[in-house]
Amino acid sequence: MSDVHTMKAVRLHSHGGPDVLRHEDAPKPVPAAGEVLVRVHAVGINPPDWYLRDGYSTLPADWRPPVPLPAIPGSDISGVVEAVGPGVDGFAVGDAVFGMVRFPSFGASAAYAEYVAAPATDLARKPAGIDHLHAAAAPMALLTAWQFLVELGHGEANPFQPTPHRPVLLAGKTVLVNGAAGGVGHLGVQVAKAQGARVIAVASSSHEAFLRGIGADEIVDYTKINVEEQVRGVDVVLDTVGGPATGRFLQVLEPGGALYPVYPLGFTGQEEAARQGFTVSSTQVRSNGAQLAQLAPLLDDGTIRVAIDSSYPLRDAALAHARAERGHIRGKLVLTVERNGG
Repeated sequence: MSDVHTMKAVRLHSHGGPDVLRHEDAPKPVPAAGEVLVRVHAVGINPPDWYLRDGYSTLPADWRPPVPLPAIPGSDISGVVEAVGPGVDGFAVGDAVFGMVRFPSFGASAAYAEYVAAPATDLARKPAGIDHLHAAAAPMALLTAWQFLVELGHGEANPFQPTPHRPVLLAGKTVLVNGAAGGVGHLGVQVAKAQGARVIAVASSSHEAFLRGIGADEIVDYTKINVEEQVRGVDVVLDTVGGPATGRFLQVLEPGGALYPVYPLGFTGQEEAARQGFTVSSTQVRSNGAQLAQLAPLLDDGTIRVAIDSSYPLRDAALAHARAERGHIRGKLVLTVERNGG
């Protein structure tokens, strides 16, 4: 039984597969100056969660951040303000809030837990029109789509390139989204559509009805068609998969077009792309409560809808990570946090 100073959380004491995730007692955080304590109702799961879990093994060694163990993974939460730290005047006890906490840095208070102490600037009021489950699923994926396609929203140094990422105006443009049924992908489709773009969604045909339902104008089944050989006339590609193969999308671009790989590591064709007049640009999503507040009305009125692939109780975080490893996720995975310790 947890006392007033402890809570249930999911922690890892060593790096590895999903089985290293333990549901156990952990110290309950106390909000510092500028922070609020959130009683978490739901947690959104994102790729950085399993990158942390396995020790960032896919990153170059000098890019791997130190992770003091035991560690609580996660960044995306939706819940209710339980307490307010000194210097916070934008939130009050009882407010329903959502946000991506402290990303890309790593703090002592992270998301897979009953309580999170979060910087107030990382949070926004939860849209009344959606529940905690869908609100928790939104922040990282939606902010990624928004910061890549519409507004960067910060002036921090770009870890992937010497210049800042600069989105282009999308109204009247043709945008191709690769991995369109996934977390970032399905929100990227909707963001581009809301900005006035024509959207080509690349996904398997099993997702066609889903993608047309969220606004995709054209579906390309990558299991049957080589996109780079068949598609032309694209102004912007949002490649949510990225990696070494992202360069193939240069072939679909119009002169002056832009390729945005969400995961740019492994791509080596920058100079060739520049010679052809293409822009290849990437960035790293960052916490931004103000942008979430700007996006909240679009979630509230259904302009942007968050799809849930599946949800699991907090105690079953290892099962959720195992589901992630199987791939082909439609939308997002979410953890629910129950009042009895979840």
